[in-house]
Amino acid sequence: MIKLEGALYPWRFRLVLLLLAVMVGAIVWRIIDLQIFDHDFLQAHGDARSVRHIPIPAHRGLMTDRNGEPLAVSTPVTTLWANGKELQAAKAMWPTLAEALGQKPDDFARRLQANANREFMYLVRGLTPEQGQKILDLKVPGVYSIEEFRRFYPAGEVAAHVVGFTDVDDRGREGMELAFDEWLAGVPGKRQVLKDRRGRLIKDVQVTQNAKAGKALALSIDLRLQYLAHRELRNALVEFGAKAGSLVMVDVKTGEILAMVNQPTYNPNNRRTIHPAAMRNRAMTDVFEPGSTVKPFSISAALETGRWKPTDTVNVAPGWLRIGKYTIRDVSRNSGVLDLTGILIKSSNVGVSKVAFDIGAEAIYSVMQQVGFGQDTGLSFPGERVGNLPNHRKWGQAETATLAYGYGLSVTAVQLAHAYSVLANNGRSVPLSLIRVDKTPDSVQVIPEDIAKTVQGMLQQVIEAPGGVYRAKVPGYHVAGKSGTARKTTAGTKGYTPHSYRSLFAGFAPSHNPRIALAVVIDEPTKDGYYGGLVSAPVYSRVMAGGLRLMNVTPDNLPSEEDVKTVDATSNKGGRG
Repeated sequence: MIKLEGALYPWRFRLVLLLLAVMVGAIVWRIIDLQIFDHDFLQAHGDARSVRHIPIPAHRGLMTDRNGEPLAVSTPVTTLWANGKELQAAKAMWPTLAEALGQKPDDFARRLQANANREFMYLVRGLTPEQGQKILDLKVPGVYSIEEFRRFYPAGEVAAHVVGFTDVDDRGREGMELAFDEWLAGVPGKRQVLKDRRGRLIKDVQVTQNAKAGKALALSIDLRLQYLAHRELRNALVEFGAKAGSLVMVDVKTGEILAMVNQPTYNPNNRRTIHPAAMRNRAMTDVFEPGSTVKPFSISAALETGRWKPTDTVNVAPGWLRIGKYTIRDVSRNSGVLDLTGILIKSSNVGVSKVAFDIGAEAIYSVMQQVGFGQDTGLSFPGERVGNLPNHRKWGQAETATLAYGYGLSVTAVQLAHAYSVLANNGRSVPLSLIRVDKTPDSVQVIPEDIAKTVQGMLQQVIEAPGGVYRAKVPGYHVAGKSGTARKTTAGTKGYTPHSYRSLFAGFAPSHNPRIALAVVIDEPTKDGYYGGLVSAPVYSRVMAGGLRLMNVTPDNLPSEEDVKTVDATSNKGGRG
């Protein structure tokens, strides 16, 4: 029957043979093609099972102060990892490995058991190369190492709020480390290696892509000034039992921030016990009502309208002023007549309010906006706040008065320092910078030069005139500034918290050719007073004195030869007596 069918249908048999021949031919051709013509295919798949590319960490860029002093450097560290499956075959060595890692044997064993089926797990990160090599020398099967970098901060807590820090993966998480992460980070490289099926390294083949180191970053701060400001602010908090404080120093001509310190602070090299509040850069993130420190800008607005001259007077008797249900009071219980300079010296709320009623709140608002209140500083610092400068459609007397003497608006310490730098720079506003500036930036005239110079002279009298803030004086220099004392509000409550104040002082020096603008904010002093002229002014004096000397600014208030001779003669007479 079979022979009959084959005889009857010979073409079927030939078709089957032909199909078999075609299949065999296709297989043979594919073998020849893969071995001779397309051998890259087999090589690629073979390499995929044995060739690996492991990352080469990039060296993060160096961060320095304006003079090249290191603020953040990267040091090589060793990270140890393990293949959980391989470690299961070496349980006898677990206690030895746990001891070398500084871990409890029982906890370590439970951790390895929980990761028994994983081919990768971290054992410890950030060891020094010497520590890592000691553990590798134990020859524990399944334990391997990775070369990484760890950030170190030579200035420690002194520059922590500005510099910030990186996380365990060397990525920026705070401060300038975060703001310039892409600039500093660099690009990791790749190394081609051969590994067996268990992932063990057989051969280091070649570097396929070199790591590209991050770029260096020179900040505007001067580490010498930073140390000085940090010390004086810390001492003031201890002396007056204050809760916190901030200090900002600005180069008047370039807009560079020369020092920025906050208390409390933290050590970025050891962050195990850091309290979150200590990590806050208060100079950038904390807003407050600036109080009397804004009165010079209200006076500037009055002079700019042309309705007022420095010699014009205001009757501030009897030292208080009733507006509806509100009463404006002068702390010093002023009475009588004050000119515009006297309003600043006596810090008269009544006087500046009457001036504000005459010129209108819009004029004061315009000046405050031009000097940077309620505006972005352009620093692009993580978490920075812009504060609030209210702009009412219709200004009532109460809103006008409070704006004039520094309530109803909120600013940061950086904005306050910048505003005073505008006055110090003859009314020209220069953009702030936390990066070193090698070329003087363009400036914008926001207050007429003659008015700015007039206010500079007034603020010098605030310190040097009888009854002025003598604690802010700097030996050898004429300086200018204004104190302020602002009541504090508490979140979630209406009105002001009893017996809770911020002590403020802002100014610039030398007053005839200013180089430095400085703002000091001390939060909730609890001992020996709370007025800005008592608490913050001495900090201003000491930091400004050290800053002027470190920047080699020529003294402009040295005693004359006649004064020196008179002092010498008096001393000699006293010696003979």
